[in-house]
Amino acid sequence: MTVDYITNGEGETEALGCRLGRVLEPGTVIAYTGDLGAGKTAFTRGLARGLGIPDRVTSPTFTIVNEYEGGRLPLFHFDVYRLGSSEELFDIGWEDYLARGGVCAVEWSENVDDALEGDVIRVDIRRGDREDQRRITVSNGPDLEDRAD
Repeated sequence: MTVDYITNGEGETEALGCRLGRVLEPGTVIAYTGDLGAGKTAFTRGLARGLGIPDRVTSPTFTIVNEYEGGRLPLFHFDVYRLGSSEELFDIGWEDYLARGGVCAVEWSENVDDALEGDVIRVDIRRGDREDQRRITVSNGPDLEDRAD
C-alpha cells in the first residue's frame, strides 16, 4: 500500500513519524529518500518518540549510525550519504544491526538499495508548495491517517 501525506511544519512531520513508530515491529527497516533538508531527521525524531525513546535524536551524518535505546524497541538511525556502496554498509555491521531486533531507519537509502531486502517500509519526503510544507509518501507500510498522535 502506498499512502501520500502533506505536513505543514516540522511538528506535523514529527507527528507522522510518531504515528509510524507506535506500530513498528522488531526488525523493521525504513528506507528514506528525499532531498537534503527535506525532513528525514525530523521524521526520525517522531519515529523515536513513537517508540518511546527519550533521547534527543540527531542526524548521524558524520557517525554513519546513531543508536537509541530505552524505548519499546531500539532505533538504529543510519545516514549512508557518504557510503560508496552496500559493501561499506555491511562492513560497519549492517547484518548485526538487523539481528538485534530493533528498527533500522536509513537516510539516503538509494545509496545502498541492493542491501535492503524484504518488507522494507519506504518513506519519500519532498518539499511541498510552501517553505514548511512536505509531501511524504509511505510505501509498504501501515495507513497512518486514522492513528492518533
